[in-house]
Formats: sequence, C-alpha cells, structure tokens
Amino acid sequence: MCVACKVADVIGNPIESILMTATPHPTATARLPTPPVTPHRIGSDAEALRVARALADDFAVDAALRDRERRLPWDELDRYTASGLGGITIPRSYGGAEVSNETVAEVFVILCAADPSLGQIPQNHFALIQNLLDLGTESQKTRWFADVLNGYRLGNAGPERKAKAAVVSTPTTRLTKTDAGLRVSGTRFYSTGALYAHWIPFRSVDDDNLPVQVWVRRDAPGLQVIDDWNGFGQRTTASGTVLLHEVPVDDDAVIHLSRFADIPNLSGPKSQLIQAAIDVGIAEGALRDAIRFVQERTRPWTDAHVEHATEDPYIIQEVGKLQIDVHAAHEVLAETARLLDDLSRHPVTAAISAQASVAIAEAKILSTEAALSVSEKLFELAGSSATRAAHNLDRHWRNARVHTLHDPVRWKYHLIGNYLLNDVFPRRHQWN
Repeated sequence: MCVACKVADVIGNPIESILMTATPHPTATARLPTPPVTPHRIGSDAEALRVARALADDFAVDAALRDRERRLPWDELDRYTASGLGGITIPRSYGGAEVSNETVAEVFVILCAADPSLGQIPQNHFALIQNLLDLGTESQKTRWFADVLNGYRLGNAGPERKAKAAVVSTPTTRLTKTDAGLRVSGTRFYSTGALYAHWIPFRSVDDDNLPVQVWVRRDAPGLQVIDDWNGFGQRTTASGTVLLHEVPVDDDAVIHLSRFADIPNLSGPKSQLIQAAIDVGIAEGALRDAIRFVQERTRPWTDAHVEHATEDPYIIQEVGKLQIDVHAAHEVLAETARLLDDLSRHPVTAAISAQASVAIAEAKILSTEAALSVSEKLFELAGSSATRAAHNLDRHWRNARVHTLHDPVRWKYHLIGNYLLNDVFPRRHQWN
C-alpha cells in the first residue's frame, strides 16, 4: 500500500484530496540528500562572512535561471554545507564557532541578495539549533550538534494547511506509544528545507494532547517528502508537503515543549531575525539589479533632455531614496542583532523576551517594506524593457511578496503599539 494511501487512512481523508494537494511539481525529484561529508570547520565571525561572500558570488550567477526553470539547488546546497556555514551558531563547547547574531543576520543578507530562495532554505536549520539550545536535553544537544558539524542538514516540516488546522500553530500530527515503540503520523506543509534535509523536526501532540517537537530522519520508513510547492515566488525552497505514516521515533528524539511553556527564551526573536535578514537581502539584490539595468540599458525620458538615464534627476532622486530605505532596514537589522547578542548574555526573563520581540518587530517591518518597495520600484526606474521575460527581474518582487507573507506585518505594528501604550508583552512563539 502506498504511503499516501496509508496516511489518508490515518487522517480520515480520501486519497483524492491528498493527491490534489500534494501533486509533485514537474521538475520534482525523488532523490534523497547526499550522505553527509564532514564540512570545513569555520572558526570565527570574520571567516563566516568571508565564506558567505565567496559562495554568494557564485550562487548569484545562475540565480535567475534557477528561478525561471525551478531548478532545485542540490549542488549549491552541498557546497553550502561543505563550507561549514551550517555549524556557525553551535556553541564552542560543542565544537562550533558560536558566532554572533549580527554575523548570522549578515550571512543571510549576503546569501539572499544573491539568491533568496537558496538563502531561505537553511533558515529553519538555524531556528532548530536555537530550539535545541533553549529546550534540548544535554544528550540531544550532544547528538544533533555533532551531526550538524558532521554535515547533516536540518529541515522543518511546517504547519498544517487550513483544512487540517484552524490556526497555523495548531498541530494535528500525532505521536503515539505503540507496542513497537513511538510512532508519528500526520500531514505537514510549508516545509522549507525538508526536501534537502537529513533530519526533519516538527511539532506534534502526544497521547496526552501535549505539544512535542519530534525529530525523524529524512529516510525513515513511512516518511515521504513531496515537492509540491508551487508558489510564484521563492520557487526553489521546496516548501511543500511532508507525509508521515507510523514513522518510528527514538525515545530521545522528542522534546516535550509543554515543560517549557512558561519559561521565557529568545527562540522566536532569533528566528524572526533571520526572516528579516532574508528580506533585507531581497531588497539589496533588487536595488543592485535596478541600478545595473538603469546604467546599462535604460533610455532617458524625452522630457529629461539628458543623454543617459543615469542623468535623469527623478531617477537619481528615487535611487537615492531607495538606498536610504534599504540602508535603514539593514542598520536596524544589525542593531537588533547586537541587542539579541547583549540580551543573550543574561538570564532570559519575560521582560527581556518582550524587549527582543519588540525590537525584531521593528526590523521586520522595515525589511518587509524595503523589499516590497525596491522590487516594485525597479520597473518604474528601469522602464518597460525591464519587464521582458528574458531579464526575469520580476523574480525580486515575486520573492519579496511571497516571503514577506511569512507572518503578517500588520500584527508587528500592533505588537509594538500595544507594548508601548499598554505595557502588554508580546506572545511568545516562533513568529515573535
């Protein structure tokens, strides 16, 4: 019996509904990630930034082609993993570089300015490392930090779709005790990084309906990752469906989240920091391409009475304004990252967690607005020829529009205002 059929039996949905929502993309591949090869061991913040810049230079070359053809970046991810960037946040006591949050944010800006789809793929990898730091047992940290440093990638199986869960944070996947051991079954979506990962962690509920985080191997029996992500932006993140049918789970591969429900941490703000960094990268990449196109291809408007578009006073003004917006978003992102570095040196209280959430909300607002503004203004400045499919410049707006929907900015404004006016602390979850 096929895995999809078994899952349909488990969750009570007809197989037709599963297939309708989990149809592989025409370019889908059944390949598993390559076996881990021990990566280079990065030793400092400066080295992490050098490595990121070198990779970004190469990744930018075919970024437009990968987007156009939805060419999954398997080889590029293997190069990224081999570089050692995946282990830079692991504490030095476990063998990692333990770089600053400012460095992590800058690494994502650099990579996402080159290719934001590729750059987003490791986001959950770093969020999961932070989860382990905040919530994992010593044996869990030792186990998975060693795996990461030995080349294993982590990819989250995301929240359920609306048809299966009333709100995005409601887990319907279930972990059960059986005579054969722990087993987990369910359906997940928005699973950025899962297709490319060696370990796939995700939220579930146990037999007592308590929330848990479950870690399963990508090649575990009963687990299937379907490449059915067809968003018009961030096309190669493969953020599609994960099907689970009685997947075996080690006893030590479960984090009991309910035990930490009342304990403040910085997992949410640090995850949001990377999301904001992705958007800053999108903005910087779009502005770079806009400037290049105006310099090399755009003709001046007839009423400007200038020889080159770069001499058009209105284009000059708009480029200056966009640069200020992007620079402001980047600087607030860096300032927030430094604040998180400072707050991480102290015991995390509810007040500290709230301060971090408010700060990252400001960075998220600015990064969202910069990414959307620059990627849309690009065409106004570059002219009608910039809309030709051959240039594929629309990918910047498509990427910005899709990624900035990750969590609604309107609630960031509310979060900040409610904190300032009413001293209301933001709720603690992965989106704050």
